[in-house]
This record gives sequence, C-alpha cells and structure tokens, in this order.
Amino acid sequence: MKKGLRLYKDEKLCSETAIGALFARGSEGVTSRLAYPLRIVWRVAPEDEPRRGDCARFLISVPKKRLRHAVDRVTVRRRVREQYRLNRHLIPEGVPYEIAFIYVADSVLPTSRILPAMQRLLGKLSVSN
Repeated sequence: MKKGLRLYKDEKLCSETAIGALFARGSEGVTSRLAYPLRIVWRVAPEDEPRRGDCARFLISVPKKRLRHAVDRVTVRRRVREQYRLNRHLIPEGVPYEIAFIYVADSVLPTSRILPAMQRLLGKLSVSN
C-alpha cells in the first residue's frame, strides 16, 4: 500500500471483467456482509488476472432506485469514499481484495452513521482472511 491518506488510481476498481466477476451469481470466492447503511461484497483477486499493485481495489454503488436525486447520490458516494479513505488501514496488506460498497439506505444519512458501519465491515474483511 502506498503511504499517505490520499486515494490513488490503482485503488479504484474499474475493470468490467472484475466487476462482473464480483457481482455474477454463483461466483466462487465472493463474500457479502451487511452493516446498515452499507453492504460490502468482496473477493480475493485471482493471481492470473493482471493487476497494477497488491493493494485493495474498491468501488461504491449508490442505486438510483434508493436515492432518486443525483445530488443525493453524489453526496453519499463522497461520504462513503471519505470513510473508506480514513479506515482502509483496517484491511490486511498484501491481499489483493476487490471490494464493492453498496449503499442500502433510502435517505441520505450523516457521516456519523456511515463511520461505524464502515469500520465493522472492514473489520469483518480482515477477520475473514
């Protein structure tokens, strides 16, 4: 993992094949947990897939069905990204995780409600290793 608190491009999950494998029904090695208002879906990337580094890669999904206004979706996405940025030290280093955070609440919640959920989910991620 790189030093500092900023998010690097290597940490974004952008590959369509990786995202498809993460959300495919019956995929092997995919695990999911819920801590309201977030749901996490993750897997350890196979070694045969090309990667830029050994850090965890993530994406954030805020469904339009839950939050109809784009302003609200962007606000929630920023809050979740900020909590991930500040708490990613809870993820074990050297394991190439692919992680998706899905926002499941029907309204915009304050950061104080997202923080404990993020910490619980990242803690479960490190225990499952």
